[in-house]
Amino acid sequence: MTTFIERLEALMAKDKRVGAILRRSLAFGPGLFPRAYPYVEPFVENESDWSREIHYLVAGLLAAHWKEECSSEKISIARACAKYMEKVESASIEKRFISLIDADSDQLPHRIRQLSSLLKDYPIDFGKLLEDLLRWKGEKRTTQNAWAKDFYRSSAADKQDTIN
Repeated sequence: MTTFIERLEALMAKDKRVGAILRRSLAFGPGLFPRAYPYVEPFVENESDWSREIHYLVAGLLAAHWKEECSSEKISIARACAKYMEKVESASIEKRFISLIDADSDQLPHRIRQLSSLLKDYPIDFGKLLEDLLRWKGEKRTTQNAWAKDFYRSSAADKQDTIN
């Protein structure tokens, strides 16, 4: 998983057009923008449609967030949402987050693109995001439950830090 992210980062550092192509791919359904194929297809390990779509989605999100120099420790998307909610002091972020973790596989690309556009200032761990999204359709909703725990525990910890 990390190899995919590292490879995309290296390609984007070398050629800014790669990032532009991957960002542009977000305007299409995941895996439906042919110009992005050379950068993603070599890494689609599983032949399932879901795996392919998630690789394209994460590649586009990474390109939209990518900064050549990011020295910050990477955090989960749930933790980034909690930090953003704390920063802007808006309950609408929690509603968006709940909509995201409640999304089915058809709604997921749209909802995560919307929310992630608000999180540009946070160093998201895209390797972990890829792993989590590949498991999104699990019966026990382990990814969604893990994200909820991460979000609410981060939010509570941030509030506790503010009080002390």
